[in-house]
Amino acid sequence: MLDCTDGSARCGRFLTSHGSVETPIFMPVGTLATVKAMTPEVLKSLGTQIILSNTYHLHMRPGEDLIAALGGLHKFMGWDGPILTDSGGYQVFSLAKLVKINDEGVQFTSHIDGSRHLLTPEEAVRIQEDLGADIMMCLDECVAYPSTREYVEVSVRRTIQWAARCLAAKKTGAALFGIVQGGMYPDLREVCSQELSPLPFDGFSIGGLSVGEDHEIMMNMVEETVAHLPADKPRYLMGVGTPVDIVESVFRGVDMFDCVLPTRNARNGMLFTRHGKMSLKQATYRLDSSPPDESCTCYTCRNFSRAYLRHLFVSGEILSSILNTIHNLHFYLELMSDIRHSIREHRFRDLKKKVKEMYDD
Repeated sequence: MLDCTDGSARCGRFLTSHGSVETPIFMPVGTLATVKAMTPEVLKSLGTQIILSNTYHLHMRPGEDLIAALGGLHKFMGWDGPILTDSGGYQVFSLAKLVKINDEGVQFTSHIDGSRHLLTPEEAVRIQEDLGADIMMCLDECVAYPSTREYVEVSVRRTIQWAARCLAAKKTGAALFGIVQGGMYPDLREVCSQELSPLPFDGFSIGGLSVGEDHEIMMNMVEETVAHLPADKPRYLMGVGTPVDIVESVFRGVDMFDCVLPTRNARNGMLFTRHGKMSLKQATYRLDSSPPDESCTCYTCRNFSRAYLRHLFVSGEILSSILNTIHNLHFYLELMSDIRHSIREHRFRDLKKKVKEMYDD
């Protein structure tokens, strides 16, 4: 449901069986049914509306049958808000071994135990329904960058066929998003968008980006894709990104984001602040009694110094990951809240400019 716009930037709401989600939104990544170093209670306190979990990893371990037997993914992980699951296709292509792709699906060898598997569009939907996801993704083929036009053409046709099969396989009331592919070829992304748009999907994802291309190419592909998607359904840019990626994509009409960056960087001692990135590895913070970001209201900044956070990180303490992740997720979720307010007040361009000044390296 679209509420307001500021240029192409949009504010809206998406309803699920576990609550509504305000967009634009960032989804913390909980690959293995957990956002690393976070409890569900802390995630809620930070303003998390929806989290993402990974179909491939949960299928491999502990298995969707076990999760279903224990009451579904929400009960299993103690999270009562909305959950989006990806199809698992990207992880198959990037993690599994001996991958063979054909029109039927993807044959692959598990990266955990070497067992053989076949992931079809029907199987991807079944696994996600067994998990109990609120929003499911179609199985698609995410091509490498760079890829030849000839291969991407075949891949796009296969992705479109798989999307129709995913729709036919759907049995529950969970939302299902189609995924637009097309590599870095604008006309192929247009073809994929135009063929998927008339189908009864609940939203559309932009896939196959942030795979090694530069920022300008990625933004061009986002713009080319969004131009051919329905205005009345959510648009989700998968696996992106940095603060600059987010504001530039919102500027082009994207509503939903996920990325491991805030949580992974937190574990590696890198914080996002309103003054740019901060590396706790630097010795300059050894005697610094200031909070990481004096303008931040998160638990970490209200209670701990840069010196203490640096000490925790260089000592390898578990608390380092916890406090750093609290701060980074707070930063990202506050950024999304600021984006939503700026759109409603028709000052999004000013916010975008400020973010780019802080983070456009």
